[in-house]
Amino acid sequence: MATLKYFETPVTRFRPGGERRLGSTDHLMIVVVDFSDGPQSQPDPLHSHPHEQVSYVAEGEIIFVMEGRQTRLVPGDMFLVPSGVPHTIQLLTPHVRLIDCFTPIREDFLK
Repeated sequence: MATLKYFETPVTRFRPGGERRLGSTDHLMIVVVDFSDGPQSQPDPLHSHPHEQVSYVAEGEIIFVMEGRQTRLVPGDMFLVPSGVPHTIQLLTPHVRLIDCFTPIREDFLK
């Protein structure tokens, strides 16, 4: 059995105001993403990846954008992204925490 303590998990700062902590098995990855640079006046640029993604809004509020549709999400809401589909978010509050799960694991996050 593997366990991870949040404050003992290494932090990766991937942009000013954005950091992530992650854990993974051979085929599944969980990522706690904290944003502290909101609110934003517009969404981040669209991006896509070959990984399937499921995300849970743990704190804050966002607009989730995928396939031309925008949806406001609050704590407790989730979004699902199929492989290769462009998507993005817009931060609506000063702090947002997302819990992301990816399969297969994001090798690019391990570098």
